[in-house]
Amino acid sequence: MSEDITNEQLFEFMTRIYSNLDKKIGSLDERIGDINKEMQEGFKEMKNEIKKVNIKIDHEIVPKIDALFDGHKQNSDKLSRIEEEISKHEEIILRRIK
Repeated sequence: MSEDITNEQLFEFMTRIYSNLDKKIGSLDERIGDINKEMQEGFKEMKNEIKKVNIKIDHEIVPKIDALFDGHKQNSDKLSRIEEEISKHEEIILRRIK
């Protein structure tokens, strides 16, 4: 009952297997290409969002922080002047008491 396989049959079989593998590999290449394309588009969107956030930080948040630091510096300067005046008055009061 054994059937002898001819070279031609073997060649046809191998050709079909190779053809199927080639189609599957081609399909995988397309899918990988699509995935890469989607990832690149996603990266572009992320870069755009990051740029928007950086612009917002530079134009809206940084000036507000600078203003807060300026206000803190002004308050600190006022407190220093008040402390100096109080020290002067304390000295005058202490001299009068003695």
